[in-house]
Amino acid sequence: MLQTLADYRMKGHYQLHAFIIMPDHLHVIITPSPDISLEKAMQFIKGGFSFRLKSKLDVWSRSFNESQILTAEKFLACASYIEQNPVRANLAASAEAHPYSSASRPKMIDPRPSHLF
Repeated sequence: MLQTLADYRMKGHYQLHAFIIMPDHLHVIITPSPDISLEKAMQFIKGGFSFRLKSKLDVWSRSFNESQILTAEKFLACASYIEQNPVRANLAASAEAHPYSSASRPKMIDPRPSHLF
């Protein structure tokens, strides 16, 4: 999953602002590129991971939850919520200690959008 997120980010399909990969779910904050819809960006992530996994089992639910982030405060709150997931689930002592998180991989993320400063 880390490689999938990184690859589509590097291809310019979206900016990746925060993420957490949990054993049974994923949270991301992304900004799709201007020529790609949010649905298409999620299709890249879900399809790209499924292709790499090469499993005949269903991995994803058929949809995803979407929330617009319109203020700097909401952005910071959402990013913190995402990065604190493994702490709340007792998978890590700190957000930075979880190896599959933007908190522990700052080079994988983009800065927040300029309109959210």
